[in-house]
Parts: sequence; C-alpha cells; structure tokens
Amino acid sequence: MTATLEPPGPAHPAVAAALEQLAAVVARLPGGGEARPGQREMAAAVARALDQERHLVVQAGTGTGKSLAYLVPAVLTGERVVVATATKALQDQLATKDLPLLAAALDAPLSWALLKGRSNYICLQRVREVGGGEEQMGLDGLAERAPAEEVARLAAWADETDTGDRADLPVEPSPRAWAAVSVGPRECPGAARCPMGEPCFAERARRAAAEAQVVVVNTHLYGLDLATRGGVLPEHGAVVIDEAHQLEEIVSATSGLEIGPGRFVALARAVRAIVADESIVAGLEAAGGALADELGEHRDRRLRSPLSGPLLDAVVAARERVDRALAAVRGVPTDGPGDVGARRERALRAATALVDDLDRVMAVPDTDVAWVEGPPDTPVLKVAPIDVAVVLRDALWDTRSVVLTSATIPTGLSAALGLEPDEVDEVDVGSPFDHEANALLYCPAHLPDPRAAGYEAAMHAELEALIVAAGGRTLALFTSWRAMDAAVGAIAHRLPWPVLTQRDLPKPALVEAFTTDESTCLFATLGFFQGIDVPGRTLSLVTIDRIPFPRPDEPLLQARRERARAEAFRTVDLPRAAMLLAQGAGRLIRTGADRGVVAVLDPRLATAARYRWDLVRALPPMRRTRERAEAEALLRQIRDAAP
Repeated sequence: MTATLEPPGPAHPAVAAALEQLAAVVARLPGGGEARPGQREMAAAVARALDQERHLVVQAGTGTGKSLAYLVPAVLTGERVVVATATKALQDQLATKDLPLLAAALDAPLSWALLKGRSNYICLQRVREVGGGEEQMGLDGLAERAPAEEVARLAAWADETDTGDRADLPVEPSPRAWAAVSVGPRECPGAARCPMGEPCFAERARRAAAEAQVVVVNTHLYGLDLATRGGVLPEHGAVVIDEAHQLEEIVSATSGLEIGPGRFVALARAVRAIVADESIVAGLEAAGGALADELGEHRDRRLRSPLSGPLLDAVVAARERVDRALAAVRGVPTDGPGDVGARRERALRAATALVDDLDRVMAVPDTDVAWVEGPPDTPVLKVAPIDVAVVLRDALWDTRSVVLTSATIPTGLSAALGLEPDEVDEVDVGSPFDHEANALLYCPAHLPDPRAAGYEAAMHAELEALIVAAGGRTLALFTSWRAMDAAVGAIAHRLPWPVLTQRDLPKPALVEAFTTDESTCLFATLGFFQGIDVPGRTLSLVTIDRIPFPRPDEPLLQARRERARAEAFRTVDLPRAAMLLAQGAGRLIRTGADRGVVAVLDPRLATAARYRWDLVRALPPMRRTRERAEAEALLRQIRDAAP
C-alpha cells in the first residue's frame, strides 16, 4: 500500500492535541514507554481526517498499537464514535484494556459500551415462557426440543447475570438450548410490544450504547446498521472499522439474505406457540423440507434470475404456506391471555420477513447474485449485492467520517468500496518489528506446479523437512480441508511431536493447546490465516501450501469477475490472494523478539513473472531465499537457542 498522505505536522491543533494525549496514555502503560513512530503517525493522520471530515485508510502492521492510535483522536472530537472490529478478542481488548487506560489519562469523563447482536443476549420473555410449566413447555416448539436441564440452568443464570451476554456464561450452551431462550432480530417485537421490554438485556445494552461516547461492536452488526439505514446503532459522528479488509464481504452478507430449511422450522415453532391448527405448522415444516430438496440440486452453484422450473415451484409453494401461517397468526387476538401478545408479534415479524425474502429471490435484480451453499442436508439460498459501493455511498460515505484500518489493506480497497480518490487519504505506517532481521521468506522454486500430479507428494516432503528442522513449533496453513487432511495423513505419523488439526477442537481451545505445548504442530485451513496470536518460541515456522487464490466457481466473485472483464484477475483475484497470503504470513512475527521462517510451498511465488511481485510486496519485508538449507539452518538455530 502506497502512502498518499503526508504525516500531519504537530502544528495542526487537532493533531497536536492527539499526540499530546497519546503520549500521556502510553506513559500509563505497565513500565511506562513512548508512543512508537508508526503509532504517532497514525494518530496524527486520524486526527486530521476527523477534523477535516475526510475518510482515511491506514495500513498499520502488527505491533503498531493502532487501537490507541485511533481511539485517542476519535475521543478528542467529543462526538460519539463507533468502533467496529471483526474479532471478539479485539472487542474485549478495547472494552477491558484500552478504553479504561484512556479514561484514566483523560481530564474529562469517558463512557463506552460493548454492543452485540440481539441473539447474543438471553431473552427474559423467552425464559418466562419456557419456564411456565409443563403445559406451556409442550406448546413451545423451541423448548420441547432443547435439553430441559440445560434450559433450566440458563433460566437460573438469567436471574443472576448483570449482562445476559452469552459470552459471560461459564460453559458454552448447546445451540438448541440457547435457541430456546433467545430471539433474533427477525422475531423480536421490540421493547414497546414485549412484556419484558423494560428489563430486557438487549434493550439495556442498547440504552447504554445510546448514552456512551464510544460504542464497540462487531463489523457484522455495523453492516446490519448500514443495511437498515441506522436501525441498529445510535447516531454517531464517526466510525473506525478495524480489520477493514473484511468490510466488503461483510457488507455483502448483511445487505443480502439467506433462506434455508432452518427458517421454516423456526417459524413453525413460533406459530405452534400460538396457533392450534397443527396442519399449518406441518405445512411450514414440509415447505422447508421441499425447498431444501430442490436447493440441494443446485448446491455450490450460482442461480440465474428469474428462477424457473422445480425450484421456482418450491419457492412459490413455500410462500403460499407462509401466507397461510401469516393469516392464522393475524387472527389471534392481540389481547390474549398471558404472553400470547408477545408470541403473536414474534411470529408475525418472522413470517413477514420470510415472505419479503421469498418475494425477493423469485426475481433477483441484475445488481445482485443468488447462489446455494451449505451441507447437503441443510442447503441455504443466498442473495448478495455484487457491488457494495452503492450501499456504502448512501449509508456511510455521505453521512460521517470513516477510518478504515488493518495490518493488511488489499490493493484497490478504496475503489472496491466506492470511495472516490479526492475524498479519501491513504497511509502506511509500517510495523515496529524488524521483519528483515528476524524473519525469512522461503519459496521452493524447484517444486512442481501445484496443478501438476507430483506436486502434493513433493510438497509433503518439503513440509516434513522444515518441521523437523524447527523441532515442531509449526503452524501449517492449507487452502482447503482436503489438502490439510492429506498432509496430516502423509506426515503426522512420522513426526515425533504432537500434531493438532482444525478438526480436533474449537478454535480457542485449539490455539490454547498449541500455545501451551512448545513443540506441538497445528495444521489448519483458511480460518486460521487471520485472527490468531501465538507469540514466542511455540511458533517459529509458518507454512502455506498454495497461493490462496479464490475458487473460480465462487458465485459472488464470479459475478464480480464478469463485471470487471479483462481486469478481473487484477481487481478481483489478485488483491484477495495477496491479502490472505499476507495475513497468513503475519502469524509469525507477533512481538519484537519473535524469529522464524515463512515458507510458501508454491513455486509460483518465485516464478510467476506476471504477478509474483504483487504478492511479495504485500508481505512483510522479510529476507528471501529459494534454498531450503538456508531455511533449515535458521530453524535449527532458533530451535537450539536457549529459551
């Protein structure tokens, strides 16, 4: 990423104030300290952008301290600011570490709130309904399918918790149990129409957010706010989007829709709670099953609009079933006994949303793309906008200042998001870590092309030799589950160290196990290219089996390629591959003391003249080699060094 913004000088009032406050905050860090040059440069750039009501894109490498670099100038504006980030770890860091530190250093009071989507909070009305005795439990489809003891424990927890936040539970609940005591945005009738609207945990969190100066959310929730034109979050003067390389895909998802058999099952349960006609409930479940059967015929394929044939028939039949259920729900008196009013409103909202989405999929506009994905038994029909620029222009760029930041900013991100060159500044503040001294990029140019028959066996041999030299301590990343499983089957039994795979444990537990045992290896797929932090000796080798080009048949990208025509590879495929490659390589150096090797086991990184330098330039500035002996020597040196 090329810097197009000169670092603002401290003579600028907003910049001077931000730099002074940043120094005061950093001085309160354990052991004291000074703001890093990149952190100061970023804080100055953010201060000037917010002061001049401009947009800013900042690439800030690992270790920059970017959260304080954007929080300090954002808070000093005096306006409410929303910080949206893709990872729970960063949300927790902001809410429990960075913001309290900033508040302690400020002369003025500072308030903040962490806000999540409605389904993350236990619903007191649902707890009240499922706890209403055996008869009521039997009427409620959600409760009758959930483990009764677990639901009872959740209900007891609802009386004790201050937040109602699922993340605060001591044990992760089963999906069925949580579904029995929570509601999503499509079902919730809102505080005014719910008997438990006043003490509602989700509403309480929204009220706290409405009064806070800093609101921390996940990027998905911010995307929903954009899609609903401000229907989720309070008014705010600026937004910082951390991990901004994910924004395009998240906005595509939140601006689109999903229809699968699960929505019909959920609606059937909601209707069963207030409508006595079992044929209506059975009809909804049957419609969902019939639609799933037809969707299964198109799984992993793009759908052309308008729909036709048996799939259209299934959608039309499903809509008729939902219409019948909707009419039955409307016939239930609003002043019925007990909680009937709240149940009626939930069913109405869910049915109306499903009708609207079914209408939309029958004639998808040219601006959107429709496709089917998911496992064979629960396929899902998805619709998403091809170009998110229109959504972002109306809901974001024309309404407030935006700071986009990430350790890896894909080439052309501003253009892909619809930002005009004259309204956005861009800056790369680098990383404080000495990648050139501490990291080596190894690419075995002698390997066969990844599409050749002999590639996989040769790649496995290369991987095994590197792991042996490292003494374990390896994060082996693969671009597919099949490739990961093949590598595990080929070499894990020959290694003297434990080999964990992504199939073994949930992600947090897997990372903890990998971190705890220094010699362990972890084999994983694309989900581990980003969002994990394993500093120290437990990780001295990161391997990537192939350049992570997106699949050619991925429907949304396929549609974007069609629009880009001759520029498709340069504007669609290459930026995504470069970003993912850089994210994967970025797992290695997480502190100033880390050392190691990044091995990209795809010879095209060394031989593809058309694009290799685009990929190399996206990576941290490491020393480079094509000689395995050089990589092995460094790995052995790190392995044998005293802890």
